Amino acid sequence: MTSAEPAGPAYAVLAGRIRARIVSGELTPGDRLPNEQELSAEFGVGRSTVREALRSLTSEHLIETTRGVSGGSFVSVPTPAHLSAHLETGVALMAAAERVTVEQLMTTRHLLEVPAAGEAALHRTDEHLEDLRRAEFDPQRASGPETYSANQDFHLVLLRATGNPLLEVITAPLFRVLSTRFGRDHAPDGFWACVADDHAELHDLVAARDADGAVVAMRRHLDHLTGAYRQMDRLSRG
Repeated sequence: MTSAEPAGPAYAVLAGRIRARIVSGELTPGDRLPNEQELSAEFGVGRSTVREALRSLTSEHLIETTRGVSGGSFVSVPTPAHLSAHLETGVALMAAAERVTVEQLMTTRHLLEVPAAGEAALHRTDEHLEDLRRAEFDPQRASGPETYSANQDFHLVLLRATGNPLLEVITAPLFRVLSTRFGRDHAPDGFWACVADDHAELHDLVAARDADGAVVAMRRHLDHLTGAYRQMDRLSRG
């Protein structure tokens, strides 16, 4: 082991070396890894260590293992859902440890979603508009988890409409962490009516392909959300 390699259990070190090959592009999605015997010989470790390393990489959705004559371990094709789930775990832990604040979470959303609204207006399809319509809700009839879910769905559709999957991967975890943190708290009076009105305005602007208007409306909408989340955060702290 060189000084640049991390210390730790042998299986973790091996998993790290294989992971480095994957993220560097040396091994690409669909590539088949050497078998257990070959990995054992190449890295000078026992086959039990190899199996544990492969299990670790599988849990990270970096590889998939199949059985049979044509089976083996293959580099996974990454999906936005898997990538986003890993990022969500990290963000949630930071929020729970109070290493990231509500203000910082919402600032990040501003940085990503405000320009994304303009891109969505330029690149949206009729299907995106229909999905936005389905994500709108009546604040007089919807409540609790239903409103949080609809709010997230609306923003996710806007991100998808940009045609850039990285925006959803990075931003969706912020939605879920905020929802988990405040999902059981009482929202300020008029909060959901304001959200519904903002969404309706954004829908119309995106439908009209008004990129500048969508940017302004999204900035205003996130300002509304920030104020409400800031208030709920203060209440949760007593």
